Amino acid sequence: MIRQKKVGFAVVGLGNIAQIAVLPGFTACKKAKLVAVVSRDRKKAVRTARRFNASSAYTNDEYAACLANPEVSAVYIATPSGEHTEYTVRAAEAGKHVLCEKPLAASVEQSARMVEACRRSGVLLMTAYRKYYEPSTLYLKRLVQNNDLGRIDLIHTVFSELYNPGVSPAWLLDPKLAGGGPLTDLGVYCVNTGRWLAGEDPVEVRAQAWTHDRRRFREVEEGISFQMQFPGGLVLQGSSTYGAAMTSFVYLQGTKGWVMLNPAYQCEDERRLSGKIAGRPIARKFKVLDEFALEIDAFASAIQQQGTIEPDGIQGHRDMIILGAIYEAARTQRAVVVNY
Repeated sequence: MIRQKKVGFAVVGLGNIAQIAVLPGFTACKKAKLVAVVSRDRKKAVRTARRFNASSAYTNDEYAACLANPEVSAVYIATPSGEHTEYTVRAAEAGKHVLCEKPLAASVEQSARMVEACRRSGVLLMTAYRKYYEPSTLYLKRLVQNNDLGRIDLIHTVFSELYNPGVSPAWLLDPKLAGGGPLTDLGVYCVNTGRWLAGEDPVEVRAQAWTHDRRRFREVEEGISFQMQFPGGLVLQGSSTYGAAMTSFVYLQGTKGWVMLNPAYQCEDERRLSGKIAGRPIARKFKVLDEFALEIDAFASAIQQQGTIEPDGIQGHRDMIILGAIYEAARTQRAVVVNY
């Protein structure tokens, strides 16, 4: 058996998510390796490359040179959402595959450009939803697929985090860079995971947004609650806020039983699943592991095998369409049909 060469990656954007999760994730990868880093700050790029054993460091202005590096086969884009499009399109035009942080972009128009650029260049585009590879959510998915819960009529899911000025990235409150508030940053996990578990896309949404601290949250919502109606009758109730302590869970309710996963989305805590199926209580624990390594290796494997990847850019684009509909519903206080 011939061992395939590891796929070389460049990481673009060296902020919080890159430093805390993406870059450390490469140390646990079996099919991918970190080759280069790209930052606005040259000193930061050099320092980070040294820390994580990358052979090359570039500034944003040197992105073309990074893409010309023959050791770079793929890029992991970890910049603010509003910058995803430029780096993705340029990577695609250079023939590099793209793994892009969620949300895929800051607008539907931007995500559509990204999907088209990658399609036209024949490169893979993956939206970085790590839950597709994490054992506890895979367990939930199997329960649904095996009909263990029966017909599911309700999913209730939450992801919230307290915005801490001076600690939380300032760009999260800039709609041009973030695309929105906690809905785009955190609630997108609820939207995508719900769609993935349901196996279908919502046809209608309703929403209610709120802001308590109007001085801080002048341009984006502080919190939002939303409802997604699926064609099979399933209803998802979701919410997200920057005004609460870190919270996340997924609750599924069906004719044969119920299950809850808590926490569901943050990756630093042990996951606990509880419920009752067919009258029998269930309880499972899932240990902390490197979800980013699993995600990166899955993408690298798809590149090596010249296959497809889930979730791809089209799924990320669909989430952008749904987020737009949710914001419209909150603004108009009316039900909004989702047009894909």
